[in-house]
Amino acid sequence: MSLHLYSHPLASFCHKVLIALYENGTPFQAHLVDLGDPGGKADFLELWPVGKMPVLRDEARERTVPETSIIIEYLQQHHPGPRALLPDDADARLDVRLWDRFFDLYVHAPMQRIVLEELRGANEKDPRGVADARATLATAYAMIERRAPREWICGDEFTLADCAAAPALFYAAIVAPFAPEHTQLDGYYQRLMDRASVRRTLSEARPYFPMFPLHAAIPARFLQD
Repeated sequence: MSLHLYSHPLASFCHKVLIALYENGTPFQAHLVDLGDPGGKADFLELWPVGKMPVLRDEARERTVPETSIIIEYLQQHHPGPRALLPDDADARLDVRLWDRFFDLYVHAPMQRIVLEELRGANEKDPRGVADARATLATAYAMIERRAPREWICGDEFTLADCAAAPALFYAAIVAPFAPEHTQLDGYYQRLMDRASVRRTLSEARPYFPMFPLHAAIPARFLQD
């Protein structure tokens, strides 16, 4: 097995890469990273000193590849499957990269900021930071609402941008539910959640959902086979 993915089944950014791998049926060996285990943490920091998951190790090419978007592009370049997650056309590729960054920066990041607040002690709360994060999500939701009448965020094909959107919106919908008027956003979210690669990723995460600080708000449909 050439490809080794170091990740955690609950981590939303890890979901992004798992979805890409499952879209193409790419074989890989999964390694669960437990940063709470001193030995496991030390081993992972030896691989990638920044300590952020996921990280891909390609033994055949002796390459360690961090960062979700770079991992997915690396897979397309060196381990291509039947589905190209970045288009060949230069302008279309820029559009996909833009929306990939959009979901990472303006949905994923503020969602994680709200989740982090749940883990803070009473004297460490940051209500202004949470308010700013919720405002960012509201803006992002409105922009996706205008974009989402198309089947996928960049057109008719499922791309890198949709790999980013699925975990970001899965967790964001829990911490900041969509407004009733966001019908197009909700439709796009439902299409993402019904995607086979997304369903598989969330199914594998299910045993770890109790570790999520807002697990009581996870919709019942994701808690059963």
